[in-house]
Amino acid sequence: MNRFQFWCGLACGIAATLAVPNFDAIQSSFADEKKADAKDAPMLYELRTYHTPDGKLDALNARFRNHTLALFEKHGMKNIMYWVPVDTPNTLIYVIAHKDKAAADASWKAFRDDPEWKKVAEETQRDGKLVEKVDSVYMTATDYSPNK
Repeated sequence: MNRFQFWCGLACGIAATLAVPNFDAIQSSFADEKKADAKDAPMLYELRTYHTPDGKLDALNARFRNHTLALFEKHGMKNIMYWVPVDTPNTLIYVIAHKDKAAADASWKAFRDDPEWKKVAEETQRDGKLVEKVDSVYMTATDYSPNK
């Protein structure tokens, strides 16, 4: 699978997910964006891809499930959706939302400095690191986006 196929597949997966009406987290995020005044900037979305060492994806998913999502919310990051690609092993992809880039930077700094996160990271990596590489892309919705 080449990069083009991967990103096209991801885009199709996101589009299919958005088409399903029962994903309250996504709908809530877009509703928050719609409520913003014209003077407010649209929400800033962050697409993150985590590449794990062989055999570590379950542990990474457990860390997100049991700790990370709550810590993200604590530090102002809105959880949107999490995926495990079918054709790309050892990978976790997710989208979170921020008010803007300055808020994203502040949230990530607060998250990294949080003693609770430091403890979780240490405890969950006792048997080896869970993440080899992180890719991050910041995005805003286009004016023709169906859910804008």
